[in-house]
This record gives sequence, structure tokens and C-alpha cells, in this order.
Amino acid sequence: MVLAAGEGRRLRPLTEDTPKALMAVGGMPMLELVVRRLVKAGADGIVVNAFHLADQVEAFLKGRDLGVPVSVSREAVLLDTGGGLKQAAPLLDDGKPFFVHNSDVYCELDLAEMYQAHLEGGGLATLAVSDRPTARHLLFDAAGRLCGRHSLKEGFTWAAGPVQTYLRLAFNGIHVISPELLPRMSESGVFPIIQTYLRLAGEGAAIRPFRTDDRYYNDIGDAGKLAEVQHRALEKGLPV
Repeated sequence: MVLAAGEGRRLRPLTEDTPKALMAVGGMPMLELVVRRLVKAGADGIVVNAFHLADQVEAFLKGRDLGVPVSVSREAVLLDTGGGLKQAAPLLDDGKPFFVHNSDVYCELDLAEMYQAHLEGGGLATLAVSDRPTARHLLFDAAGRLCGRHSLKEGFTWAAGPVQTYLRLAFNGIHVISPELLPRMSESGVFPIIQTYLRLAGEGAAIRPFRTDDRYYNDIGDAGKLAEVQHRALEKGLPV
């Protein structure tokens, strides 16, 4: 699943007429780059959620041969990452683990390697993370399980009580999720997927990290980051 519903408010005025997911990097819209990377890693079908300028997103996908079937999950209101995944769940429940990938994330990690790590790790979800500055960190205990979150605004949120020893890691917007997670999403309406992860971790589920410290990561959340990613793509070539 590729998350492409966001309004891209920090990229305005660029996103007033063009969805953030269709911003071009190295001559290719980010949505297409992400889809092609997922297909290269073995994805045999793609679901894209859409809200802001959804007609453009759907028309773009219909006009591209991306090598696999593509479905669009249109949202009447912006559902956030968890709500968007829950709405699209019937399109994803084929019994196999699946990726969830933000459409605005430009990351050079080996997606096939991450998928294999998820299969071997046996967790309910595996999250791409790195040791980098951010206003919000995920916290992982000594056993390599999600145990909490720290936000500069909200402080600590623990999955099942405070932990003395933990790693602070920044989430990079790429997940591999086991299908068993879908029926356990008891949240409803608009909610972030991290809320679900923290609840499930508190119930004993293994939500594991996949370290990507040695791989380039950025997003196109604002004009400065978009320019940096565009420069990276021109200098190094697209990672597809």
C-alpha cells in the first residue's frame, strides 16, 4: 500500500494544483518511483489511498503501466495512516505480509532485504528506522521490540509502562505488516498507525525495527527537502 492521500500543506503553493505524491524527482513522480521500487522488491499488486486531488492521482495511475494491478482506495475524509490502512484492508488481505510506504519518502534502502528481515523476525510489523534527529522518536527495548514513543510536544508514551533501557530511532515511513495485524485494528475513524502499534506492543505483539542508518533517507515534506531530494536524484540517479 502506498499512502498518497495527504494535502501537502507545507509544500503549498506547489500542492494547490498538484498532489504531493505527483511531485517529480529526477523526472519521475514520487508515486511512480515508490511503486516501481516496491514492484522491483516483489510486490505483485499495489493499493494507493487518495484524498487530496484524488482524481489526479487516479487518472495518473490509470495512465501508467506499472507492471502489476493497481487499486485506489478513495477517502471521503483524510483518515490518517491507520484509518487509511483500515479502510483499504479488504484490498490487502491475501494472506501475505505487505508493505506500507509513504509516497513522499525517498529512501535508498533495499526493500527486498527489509521484507526478508520481516519474514525471519517473526514480528507483527517491521518498521524502517534510523538514528537521526527528529521531533518524534520511536523507542525500542533491548529485545528489539517497540516499547514507546517520545515526542518533543507530548513527551513519553509507553506501550506497557516505562522502560529504563531503550533506543530512540526515527521512523522512516516504510513498514512491512503481517496480515494478522489487520483484524486486530480495533481503532476506528481517523487515527495514526503508530497508535495501533503502541497498543498492540502493550498487548505483547512484536513490532520490530529495521535499521537503515547507512542508506540515504529524506522526504519531500517542504520545499527545501524537495530541492535536496531532486538534487540527490540528479547527482546519483533514481534508486529503481
